[in-house]
Amino acid sequence: MKSIILIGYMGAGKSTIGKILAEKKQIPFFDTDIGIEEKQGRKISEIFKEEGEEYFRRLETDMLKELKEQKQKQVIATGGGLPMKVENQELLKKIGVIFYLVVKKETILERLREDKSRPLLMGEEKEKKIEEMLRIRDPIYQSLADFCIYTDGKNIETVVNEIEKSLERNTDFG
Repeated sequence: MKSIILIGYMGAGKSTIGKILAEKKQIPFFDTDIGIEEKQGRKISEIFKEEGEEYFRRLETDMLKELKEQKQKQVIATGGGLPMKVENQELLKKIGVIFYLVVKKETILERLREDKSRPLLMGEEKEKKIEEMLRIRDPIYQSLADFCIYTDGKNIETVVNEIEKSLERNTDFG
């Protein structure tokens, strides 16, 4: 079986769902953002502030290259912007089966209302920024995904079960 990769916009629940899915499948869980923070010894917001977004995006690509070499079956939660680079898209496809956790703008706004840790959402007009990023990212997420899982109004267990059922129905990934 290949790794299970969760992509989607920030606040979609990739890390939360990924941890529970990994536990159920009894395989390791890996969050690319946490992996980068641990390797760099600083928060992503600091990396953005000190080095810029382009540097951070290179770190994401390096992280995917490492994951590809591990050849270990695991659940991987990616940062929201990671799938935007073509090189990253190719790496993700080689690493595993890709699930896009689809979430509406309103749900994202609610979940991230008090969150001050997201560099791309700093400042005013959070709703406008989310809308613009979703408009750009959604088609890429959809074209990359093996499966789209709609998460709005569903609890974590329901989403995890939908992912498991998708895997079971497709023996290529089982």
